[in-house]
Amino acid sequence: MKGYTPRLGLTTAWLATGAGKRDTVFMLLQGIFPPITTPFYPDGEVYYKKLEHNTALMSKTPVAGIVALGSTGEAVMLSDQETREVLRLVREATEPEKVLIAGAGRESARETIALSEYAAGLGYDVVMVRTPHYFKKLMTTTAMLNFYRTVADRSPVPVIIYNFPPCTGYDIPSELVAELAGHPNLIGIKESSGDLEKVGRMIQGTRHVRRTVEVTEVFNAVTGRMKAAWRNAVAAADGMIEAAALVAASQSASTAALVATEAAPPKLKTRTREVGFQVMVGSADKLLPALELGAVGAILAFADPAPTACYEIYAAWKEGDSALAREKQERIVEPVRTVLGEFGIPGIKHAMDLNGYFGGPPRLPLLPLTAEQKRQVEQLMADIRN
Repeated sequence: MKGYTPRLGLTTAWLATGAGKRDTVFMLLQGIFPPITTPFYPDGEVYYKKLEHNTALMSKTPVAGIVALGSTGEAVMLSDQETREVLRLVREATEPEKVLIAGAGRESARETIALSEYAAGLGYDVVMVRTPHYFKKLMTTTAMLNFYRTVADRSPVPVIIYNFPPCTGYDIPSELVAELAGHPNLIGIKESSGDLEKVGRMIQGTRHVRRTVEVTEVFNAVTGRMKAAWRNAVAAADGMIEAAALVAASQSASTAALVATEAAPPKLKTRTREVGFQVMVGSADKLLPALELGAVGAILAFADPAPTACYEIYAAWKEGDSALAREKQERIVEPVRTVLGEFGIPGIKHAMDLNGYFGGPPRLPLLPLTAEQKRQVEQLMADIRN
């Protein structure tokens, strides 16, 4: 690959395939991101209409963005065709101002790159790449460095690492994360080990990384779909202005000027801010202490049934109200540890059924909850409404 030599130490310059450097684009990842579930019919077929329904509803909550095909989305259960259809529908149902993250991790770099390119073509802003893990004994430091640097070199959009040792059995070392953080297209990590000490080490080990991101006037992320919508509005306005010129030829210049003024789209006003390597966590019951350590946000399965409850912790912390943040955090600890920690995806899906979303059954070999388990979920979620 041009411009890339796998090695330890700092990565080489990030170059496109072809002449010259590729533009580096960074994305703000602050806030709460639900990894949206994949709904199924009782027979296991994907229930695409409910996927659109859930995504549209989630887009209206104060979450910063949506993750498609995370672990909670049962991504490993889907066929290639289903994977691509889920990505397409989530993209179409998500509001333009929400950051879109696609779970693109595969066991090989080649397939990961292919799915990253597909997601980028749909308009996703970031891809999330889980650690390869099947051949655990061969996942050496050198192998993992090569994998992530190769994917980051080739991905058309920024990449975040996804570490989930409870499922993969592989725990990426914090020192390796610090090494990878120097790559200009690796912008962050979702750390789902639940180890706060490790989160702290990663934050400290990546403090040298400083980057500039484009944000709105109120310091929210500027997504690719926002820019595309603005460009389309400009193109439409240009057409109306040309029509106004024709009006001027047969009527008055003042009439033409009025039409042109009405056709002009609002300017997309942006500014920049500096960010570091963006560490996000995946444990809702430890959200506040992770934020206090320096995490910028979280990708939380518990945000699927309770996006507002998770956001309230982040918002209170952001506003400096530590007492309120602790109160909001304590409120969800037991529901998170039982609904998600004990019952997993079936528990999250039943909680969604209680809060206005469609959860439905998981896909085999995952089993639906028993009547007693459902009762426990209902009791724990009674005071946590969306």
